[in-house]
Amino acid sequence: MQADLFDVGGVQFPRPFRIRRLGHFGINVLDPAAAVDFYCRLLGFRISDQIDFGARLPQETRDRYGPGNGYFLRHGTEHHSFVLFPRRVVDVLNPHYRSCPDNPTNQITWQVGSLREVVQGFDWFKATGRKVLRAGRDVPGSNWHFYPPDPDGHVNELFYGIEQVGWSGRSKPVQVHQLRHDRPPSLPHRSEYAEINEALAAGMPLDAGVRAEECGPEIHDVDGVLLARPFKVVRIGPVRLFVKDLAQAVAFYRDTLGLQVTEEVVYAGHRCVFLRANTEHHSIALYPAGLRAELGLADGSSLMSFGLQLGSYAQLKRSLEFLAAEGVAIRSLPGELFPGIDYQAFAVDPDGHLIQLYYRMDQIGWDGRPRPRGGAAPEPARWPEVVPASSDVYQGEVFLGPLN
Repeated sequence: MQADLFDVGGVQFPRPFRIRRLGHFGINVLDPAAAVDFYCRLLGFRISDQIDFGARLPQETRDRYGPGNGYFLRHGTEHHSFVLFPRRVVDVLNPHYRSCPDNPTNQITWQVGSLREVVQGFDWFKATGRKVLRAGRDVPGSNWHFYPPDPDGHVNELFYGIEQVGWSGRSKPVQVHQLRHDRPPSLPHRSEYAEINEALAAGMPLDAGVRAEECGPEIHDVDGVLLARPFKVVRIGPVRLFVKDLAQAVAFYRDTLGLQVTEEVVYAGHRCVFLRANTEHHSIALYPAGLRAELGLADGSSLMSFGLQLGSYAQLKRSLEFLAAEGVAIRSLPGELFPGIDYQAFAVDPDGHLIQLYYRMDQIGWDGRPRPRGGAAPEPARWPEVVPASSDVYQGEVFLGPLN
């Protein structure tokens, strides 16, 4: 094997890990209660666990920074696919976030294929002088990880082995969360099965975890299933960031993390780059910070938007009607900025973040080439009742399990 290649499960790669997909995403919010209402009641996420960051502050200062609860949310069986943390409290506790006042993202999380990739990836980052903020294993969630920031300070996480929430809807009880690790383990490490057996032998109750309740009556027929809203989130992402130095940001996500550039576009003289982790057209998109004002977006935030894929085109249409009726602002941006996605619109969350709603994304095949660009989709008000099928519609990662 060449000295500059690594064995990743028997396959040679230029780094000792291979990112498989975008795993979860998080934002730091000003009003956690309002954010939970938006993401749970209106978008359908469920709380899998809470964490009290306020308790980490000195007693005499807690009231100064507002609510301290953070929330782990899920749209499927993974313990969390989205997290909401209290921004004022997190900024006080963590000097990294405090040093990036225009960055509301908490984490951009990438799944690798094994615990060995986490361990050897962490060692590679340290040996090559690349910055890592912390590493180990956190609870809730139970996933092994390490956290490298990008050049703009956006915290990325490479992880393996997140907790799965089963048919009961309950997360692991707090009693099972015995140890928090501050570095990756020595290999080989014991299995999850062995950890649970140890908890059982110690008499720990496995049915005492959090089970979220539905926020409203299940009255909407969603492809034959009654749900509390007329759509279902089936996948998360992509993440869209404004960056100060596009070349540096591309180098980090392409050369350090190993994502692949799918496509570049030039909009109003601005170069925009789209990178993928798997077969989707892009998992992350990078835009120059100078474009933000030209789009009429709020100054002071490096997050352009975060994406949520819904189960069908019909669900996408109904989601906009449902959210607008609930008083949520819906807006559009130029379609040229979103290659690989045709019908899409943005819901505005309580902090002003844009949540991109869409139903399909182009899938990239073995040759790595994107589909030739067609015309932009019309504004939502002019969307047709039905649309023709593309060759890759409803392809890619499939949502597993019942809709709710």
